[in-house]
Amino acid sequence: MNDFDRDPENVLHTVSRLIREVIGDDGGLGPPVTMATSFNQDLELESIEFVALAEKLQLHYGVEVDFPAWLGRMELHEILALQVGQLVHHILAAH
Repeated sequence: MNDFDRDPENVLHTVSRLIREVIGDDGGLGPPVTMATSFNQDLELESIEFVALAEKLQLHYGVEVDFPAWLGRMELHEILALQVGQLVHHILAAH
């Protein structure tokens, strides 16, 4: 990971772009994606979209960002409350 990727704002921008690709919002007309955006409540991501996001994260960041394993350590209520900022911090901590 280069220095550019160590900046939370840059990681947020990349994660936001990947989320928009997954949900088919290439025009950016959907809900804003911020650190406080909830995957469940705000974005309403389905499980298949989580799988697609995991694939995109792995392609972009490599195997160090093991999104499925990270989710697998969470309880259901934690997954339902998961926010984009938590993913950003996970990515930063993985490198």
